[in-house]
Amino acid sequence: MSSIPNPKTVVIIGALDTKGAEFAFVKGLIESEGIEVLVVDFGTMGEPEFEPDVRRAEVAAAAGGDIGHLASGEHKDEAMQTMAKGLAVVVRRLYDEGRLGGIIGMGGTGGTSIATTGMRTLPVGVPKVMVSTVAGGDVSAYAGTRDITFIPSIVDVAGINSISRAIYANAAGAIAGMVRLERPPAGEERPLVTASMFGNTTTCVEQARGVVERGGYEVLVFHATGIGGRTMESLIADGYIAGSLDITTTEIADYVCGGVFSAGPERCKAASGAGIPAVVVPGCVDMANFDAIDTVPGRYRDRNLYQWNPNVTLLRTDVEENARIGEIIAAAVNLATAPTAVLLPMRGVSMLDSEGERFWDPEADRACFDAIRSGLRADIAVHEVDHNINDPTFADSAANTLLEML
Repeated sequence: MSSIPNPKTVVIIGALDTKGAEFAFVKGLIESEGIEVLVVDFGTMGEPEFEPDVRRAEVAAAAGGDIGHLASGEHKDEAMQTMAKGLAVVVRRLYDEGRLGGIIGMGGTGGTSIATTGMRTLPVGVPKVMVSTVAGGDVSAYAGTRDITFIPSIVDVAGINSISRAIYANAAGAIAGMVRLERPPAGEERPLVTASMFGNTTTCVEQARGVVERGGYEVLVFHATGIGGRTMESLIADGYIAGSLDITTTEIADYVCGGVFSAGPERCKAASGAGIPAVVVPGCVDMANFDAIDTVPGRYRDRNLYQWNPNVTLLRTDVEENARIGEIIAAAVNLATAPTAVLLPMRGVSMLDSEGERFWDPEADRACFDAIRSGLRADIAVHEVDHNINDPTFADSAANTLLEML
């Protein structure tokens, strides 16, 4: 392995025993663009088609495994897990040493799983391209919260033919262009603040963002669609963020009700774990999200449903569900080790939860608010703001509360 750092190097990762010819083809295309290539082999069965820069034995050893044991073919599941774990170590080490400017992989479900495990160790912004047989479907499990560019292989990654040749060439051109492109200067760097937003809290978040940015911070806004909340919290956990303006916690409603935008049970815990100041609001917890109306579970069919558009149906959460949501928010906030405050919009938690609107339900809101108050540690501030969440007064209060803590 070369010891001279080259941040423009493209790292190719793949199984060189079964797909060696395909990777050799892509390697040649990238090198023809004047870009250095470093190849990591994570195959476990036959001999590699060509000599890699990082051999499979080194990948296995990085995870405490033995390639001789894995190569027997009798431990397929163990081999997959070991090579994925080892690849993650190798890829991150190459990046930390300044020897990875971009990364590309190709494969079926197994190769995609191993390759993307390595890719997910890299920071957001590092070019990542994955040519995959599953790229046309739901790739959330493979992408996690990282910015991996998936390219459907159309045909299997098995040989070079009239279709695959074009796909491989496009992929090689994509990673070469990403690595070669000079990023424009970022200008003055300011501390980062995250904010969660939904269509029903856009007015609030836009107003609050302006206040925080005038206070000297850069605000990153995340759409609260499950993956949006997870991505926001992964950046917080990675240490990039100075403060959190978590105005839209609707993903907890989806977690409670089984909606399609759940971010899982860990939602709202990242800021507490990272020890950064945070403002938390039960924003849009009046709604859980489902797909088209005929996909809504039968147990909700007689409830207050609103067709937001042909592909999104909103369920108005009830008193019991709101109490549970409030308990979850309180439990997450109680983990805080930095200044944290909860703001309660007493006249509605969303645009639809306004007096006279479709989801206006003070009793349900009160159940959530009461659960938050009763569940919070005594030293965590709760601010009741006698406005709807989208009123400028509420937005200013949320922003200024965070700025004071920062």
